[in-house]
Amino acid sequence: LPVKIPNFLVNGSEGIAVGMATNTPPHNLSEVVDAMKAYMEDPGISTEQLMRYLPGPDFPTGGIVINRSELGSIYETGQGKLRIRGKVELEKGKSGHIKLVVTEIPYTMIGAGIGKFLQDVADLSENKLTNDIVDISNQSSKEGIRIVIELKRDADVENFKNLLYKKTRLEDTFGVNMLAIREGRPETLSLRDILKACVDFQYEINTRKYTNLLAKEQEKREVQEGLIRACNVIDLIIEILRGSRDRSMAKDCLVEGVTTGIQFKSKESRLMAEQLHFTERQADAILEMRLYRLIGLEIQALMKQHEETLARIFKYEDILESRDSMTKVIESELNDLKKKFGRERRTELTDAEEAVFELKGPEEMDVYFLMDRFGYCKLIDDATYLRNREAADSEFLYSVPVKNTGKICLFTDTGELHTIKAQDLPMGKFRDKGVPVDNVSNYDSSKAEIVYISDQKSLNLCRLLFVTKKANLKQVDGGEFDVSKRTVAATKLAEGDSLLSVRALTEEIQLFLVSQNGFLLRFAIDEIPQMKKNSVGVRGMKLGNGDALCEVHYLNPLGVDEHGSSTFLYHDKPLEYERVRLQMRDGKGSRLKS
Repeated sequence: LPVKIPNFLVNGSEGIAVGMATNTPPHNLSEVVDAMKAYMEDPGISTEQLMRYLPGPDFPTGGIVINRSELGSIYETGQGKLRIRGKVELEKGKSGHIKLVVTEIPYTMIGAGIGKFLQDVADLSENKLTNDIVDISNQSSKEGIRIVIELKRDADVENFKNLLYKKTRLEDTFGVNMLAIREGRPETLSLRDILKACVDFQYEINTRKYTNLLAKEQEKREVQEGLIRACNVIDLIIEILRGSRDRSMAKDCLVEGVTTGIQFKSKESRLMAEQLHFTERQADAILEMRLYRLIGLEIQALMKQHEETLARIFKYEDILESRDSMTKVIESELNDLKKKFGRERRTELTDAEEAVFELKGPEEMDVYFLMDRFGYCKLIDDATYLRNREAADSEFLYSVPVKNTGKICLFTDTGELHTIKAQDLPMGKFRDKGVPVDNVSNYDSSKAEIVYISDQKSLNLCRLLFVTKKANLKQVDGGEFDVSKRTVAATKLAEGDSLLSVRALTEEIQLFLVSQNGFLLRFAIDEIPQMKKNSVGVRGMKLGNGDALCEVHYLNPLGVDEHGSSTFLYHDKPLEYERVRLQMRDGKGSRLKS
């Protein structure tokens, strides 16, 4: 279409095709016009020089482009990334609260993006990344964007702004890829390439325009010259018309001087008629001319129109023959468009530092993780636990000391490790019910059972002993379980095997294994090698067909187990651990008479 400005730049362009895509930011019309004029005056102008007139994109939503120094490379190559920020102002609210008002948004946030931004800001508070937000409201109208975030009196405004830039789309990236179809081929164009293509197109369409206008004026001149000449011999023409039988006879006389069949008043008239040689177009105009055109004033008006026609023909021929003349015409049209539609730049261009925010976590304190036999868990402060220690140890299945900034680690019989952030657990009173552990972790109580619970910090300082039902054993450095994922494999299990026990080793020196068929084996823990968590382990006891371990006891140097007892139940009767002689690992064990 014969557009007069490069809409590709002014309006921007976005599209996806097979194997290619284009994404061009919008620009300021006035700046684009100035850049086009600069290119027409100096076709050898560089991209850097063009950017004096067109310094960067201008988005209708305003905002701030914060990587101005990279624009030169983007406009030179046609590709790159723009970093855009919304514009934020500060206002004083009621009761001394601070209002952070977003008045301009990144271009990528238009439409449904505002609703997403509001939700993202709310999520910052829900995810405990900030405690400064008091209220959020969208007060935008046809007058403009106005998103108000009310903060606490003591809020660190700069830190909060940086948090918005990092965690929401208040700072976003616009990927520039100025790909266009030029001469039937897709090409990624620089700013200079685009302006060259647009300027060449302007010369092309103006050449077509003025060639067409010139042809029309030349037709007018031909007709006007014929009418003027006809007025000078109007009596002869009237005599030809009155003496002709039909229109074609009269036209043949006017064009070719054929007088056959036409009745004239005299031989002189016939001889004069034979000298007439009008063009086809002139003859048609004469035959269609109305009598009022013979009025003197009408003849003068015809002469004036002829002069104007000759002036236009001279003008159009000059434009077509002289590139300078055509350049002036194009520049004049561009200036008219700039005057009519131009506006001030809305988007600010600058270089800004990377947004850095300091995540302020809760003040670290000692708490206790409690979980009952129904799987409900919670946190209580250290003082509350100490006051209710006996009740806590008797009523709850697990009571684990932990920092409120730490993590709880759950080992299951399926060989998985589930981690829970202490911040995700409710802090309550001793008699509060708590929440199901399934709700705060990936653990599913219907598919697995918990065999061991510890806090992450304690694991990092110890070694863990793993025992499976098929008597596979290993020691693992607890630091291997310091992971960021919520669920990982804690150990590798053989087919059909399951985890029976996990224990953080402290002063235990012996392991006591009991099988379902009543075999007992006691040996030194030092015989169990330290291995990686993704290994199966070594065999601790030779089991018979259909047999499996059912109990594991850890004995200290005094022969006392983890419960402080020197005996265990064997065939429902107490039996001292010392009754079982110390053997080597990987033995069959022994059976005792009850």
